[in-house]
Amino acid sequence: MARTESNMFPLGKEAPQFTLPDVVSGKNVSLNDIKSDVATVVMFICNHCPFVKHVQHELVRLTNDYMPKGISFVAINSNDVENYPDDSPEKMKEVAEELGYPFPYLFDETQEVAKAYDAACTPDFYIFDGDLKCVYRGQLDDSRPGNDVPVTGESIRKALDQLLKGEPVDPNQRPSLGCNIKWKNQ
Repeated sequence: MARTESNMFPLGKEAPQFTLPDVVSGKNVSLNDIKSDVATVVMFICNHCPFVKHVQHELVRLTNDYMPKGISFVAINSNDVENYPDDSPEKMKEVAEELGYPFPYLFDETQEVAKAYDAACTPDFYIFDGDLKCVYRGQLDDSRPGNDVPVTGESIRKALDQLLKGEPVDPNQRPSLGCNIKWKNQ
């Protein structure tokens, strides 16, 4: 497991479009299907990464707290499932159902979506405003496995609260840290 930081997608850049299969519903889901006029949170996660496991319950709380406020969420797994079978669509569905993921959990088999977002690690977070312009990218909060900092979602919550108040999102953002995305043929 290589500890990898976010690449820090440029603020103001438009969200790359995608259409990917949702492992729970079996339906294809596009960015336009889930886009919110308030904010859209795109999360790159997987099943096996200890950094993702560390925050999974907070992802559910965060989504349940902010979806009623008009914010949409989507999670994408782009890992190479041939070498990391715990991240297969079947296992993704099991995890999503076990944890009660309230957001679509999409499988990026070609890894093209991860490349378009310049995603580097799991978890990696992006917030786009109502015009799908990036206003936040980076960490969920300061918690990491073993650092004894509670998982609160503070960094994402602060950005979402600023958007909800019509305030600019603080551009001083910290990269996420997690396992590197498991690229094919590398």
